[in-house]
Amino acid sequence: MSYIAVVDYGAGNLMSVANTLKYLGCESKIAQDTKTIENAAGVILPGVGAFPDAMEALAESGLTDAVKTAAKTKPFLGICLGMQMLFESSNEVRECEGLGLLEGNISRIETDLILPQIGWNELEILRPNALTNGLKTGDHVYFVHSFMANPKNAEDLACVTDYGTQVPAMVSKNNLFGCQFHPEKSGEIGLKIIKNFVELTEVK
Repeated sequence: MSYIAVVDYGAGNLMSVANTLKYLGCESKIAQDTKTIENAAGVILPGVGAFPDAMEALAESGLTDAVKTAAKTKPFLGICLGMQMLFESSNEVRECEGLGLLEGNISRIETDLILPQIGWNELEILRPNALTNGLKTGDHVYFVHSFMANPKNAEDLACVTDYGTQVPAMVSKNNLFGCQFHPEKSGEIGLKIIKNFVELTEVK
């Protein structure tokens, strides 16, 4: 039976994502080994906490190579810190290399507003993609973060939000997607985004 793998490397909000997939009637597995990732129809990389800690936890889990391969070969979604990890590096806490799947880096949001950004904010869709099907500019999603992506390539930036400055909200490149916000906590809009992802994998 086909399924979506939710990567478990000890630094992700696994159950909220898994429960959302279950609610949508989608088969999923918590992935703690490379085989589960390799055999999945699609992969979701969640993440909470600090960038260096998450990258170290991923390395210690032994799943880094499997995650990189999956991101290049099948529908792949990074959520929150999981999206940030897709980039080349971050200066959160200390300079740290990321997965290098997207060109660009991660830095603290330069804004006069209070950090972390916590709460609902509007999406502005710049470049529609498979995950934005059925969405429109002005739809609200839920954010919790203090750091933001700085994509090197403008074509990788799908959606932004305004938090005293333009903050990347979604990135997209071929089969690879990232949401800075939490679709699994973003009500009907978030459900639509995850449903769109599931449809890419053809998992029932």
